Amino acid sequence: MQNDRRLAVLRAIVEDYVATEEPVGSKALVERHGLGVSPATVRNDMAALEEEGYITQPHTSAGRVPTDKGYRLFVDRLTTVKPMSQAEKRAIVSFLDGAVDLDDVVGRSVRLLSQLTRQVAVVQYPTLARSTVRHIELVQLAPTRLLAVLILSTGRVEQRLVELPAEVGEESLADVRRRVNRAATGEIIAEAVAGLGRLPDELPAPDHGITKAVVDVLVEAMQDHRADGRIAVGGTANLARYGDSFDSAVRPLLEALEEQVVLLKLLGEATSSGMVTVRIGAEGPYEQLSSTSVVTTGYGPGDDALAMLGVVGPTRMDYPGTMAAVRAVARYVSRILDEA
Repeated sequence: MQNDRRLAVLRAIVEDYVATEEPVGSKALVERHGLGVSPATVRNDMAALEEEGYITQPHTSAGRVPTDKGYRLFVDRLTTVKPMSQAEKRAIVSFLDGAVDLDDVVGRSVRLLSQLTRQVAVVQYPTLARSTVRHIELVQLAPTRLLAVLILSTGRVEQRLVELPAEVGEESLADVRRRVNRAATGEIIAEAVAGLGRLPDELPAPDHGITKAVVDVLVEAMQDHRADGRIAVGGTANLARYGDSFDSAVRPLLEALEEQVVLLKLLGEATSSGMVTVRIGAEGPYEQLSSTSVVTTGYGPGDDALAMLGVVGPTRMDYPGTMAAVRAVARYVSRILDEA
């Protein structure tokens, strides 16, 4: 019972400090949160929490503020992630539904996340190497020219012209289309490249030359890693609203936002879609960013996490609301990719 009450006191301190940015006193806690105990009891609980390192007193006669350890316990003991309001859900759907391609999806997602959380949003482009081939289409433009369309599970679409060594008829083209799809569809990029590479040797001339021309172009498209590791960032102006309290962390954070490698390390590895990870203060990979927290999750079609998205901000953030927004946007982006 005592531990439950102290956790309630800690939760109240975190919520008030996030909302007001002012150290929190026992009298204010009792008045605002209806804890059902006297200010003296709350003071005793606060003293115990301070002794255990969950809160600290910034200066004499002031109230208490949470420490990184306190934020960690608060996040770990969240029984439920704060639900999104119907208005927020509608905003996500209406904003993302109009996306026309992968670049548009990523761009809209980063803007939406920064608006919902009022933090800096970071979205990684899906990693090509971890995606699978959804479909290959071959469109005849002229007797010796095709348009090859490669559609990946990430929603990425690559189009390439194929110059053929000889004319190809409808029946032969249908056969080539069937063969390349059988070799590559559903396979990850590395396996698809290997399967396509074996195709020309299995066929007699002139089909060998035509198929090789198609395969060479498809393999080149699959091995084009220009989108890998790319990061979209939005909402850096939100840092200005934290004023002096976050001033010492703003410069290193702004510098970090300029470095793709740093951002990738901040986001972490994509493991599974749907799991929200919170790294608070010194738990992150960079000492100079120890005043910041990072809330991330993976996204991708089905249960596959092909990339990460999340937000970066001060440790004094609305964790339940931020976690809910990150999870909701990731789920919707995943659904878009699944339906692409």
